[in-house]
Amino acid sequence: MILGEIKRYLRDGNSLRVSRSIRDTAYQVLKVREKLEVDDEDVTYDKIAKEMNIAVSEVAYALDAISDPVSLYEPVYNKSGDTLLLMDQIFDVKNNDEVWTEKAALYDAISRLEGREKKILFLRYFEGKTQTEISQEVGISQAQVSRLEKTALKQIKSCIS
Repeated sequence: MILGEIKRYLRDGNSLRVSRSIRDTAYQVLKVREKLEVDDEDVTYDKIAKEMNIAVSEVAYALDAISDPVSLYEPVYNKSGDTLLLMDQIFDVKNNDEVWTEKAALYDAISRLEGREKKILFLRYFEGKTQTEISQEVGISQAQVSRLEKTALKQIKSCIS
């Protein structure tokens, strides 16, 4: 068993272990692509998937699995000493530093509100209730709900600014 694992490691030469079935699929994809390129210059994943009777996502997944891993510190551009790394090209719109900072400031500002104001904002903006519905639930007039909501929003804005 140990000898088999050593042979496999030397044969594959990959730092990542990819299952045999995925590798087999990838090599079949490569064969089909090669076959299709004889007739058609523009071979897409859709055409390969249709020829093999598998999903397009399987084609993409299989080819991605056999590609060599790339370091995030791999230079993708280098001109006159200014190196641009792959890491510099990756950007997460949803979880960047600015969004985290804004969320932290917002949570801090909300935590400083009184209980009734928190509840009004929660019902209004998280549950989507109208001021009239909130007034019935909390037991105050709609005008009071409106004033408390405005006051709470002003407090939040002043804390964040």
